[in-house]
Amino acid sequence: MQLDKFTDYALRVLMMLAVRAPARVPTSEIAATYDLSENHLSKVATQLVREGFVISERGRNGGLILARPAAEICIGGVVRAMKRDAPVAECFGANTSCLILPACGLRDPLAQAQEAFFATLDQYTLADVTGARTALNALLVVE
Repeated sequence: MQLDKFTDYALRVLMMLAVRAPARVPTSEIAATYDLSENHLSKVATQLVREGFVISERGRNGGLILARPAAEICIGGVVRAMKRDAPVAECFGANTSCLILPACGLRDPLAQAQEAFFATLDQYTLADVTGARTALNALLVVE
């Protein structure tokens, strides 16, 4: 399995918010820190808010904060929410035009592999992956 950029950016945003908690972090600062497009990162932040992982506060002292403690945010849940049920292969989606689909034996192993991927991620929380807060915070500076 490979994470798309949208999901990768979502995980990076959450990690930065966990490290900086309880402070609010502006999207512009997150974008500058990771050298990403602020416009694209705003879309990621909007999805994180919609999925209930982040709270967005507007205004001069606004920014993003985690909607709940990092220990309560499951990495598998974040990836599932951000990937929006993107299929592992074309034959799992709406477009099932593959010629060999009726006799293909690859679907079951791919489905099992995808479930194993998520099962592994389900074992970790945002708190688990940001345990080295001091080291992460030192790396997350705007340059």
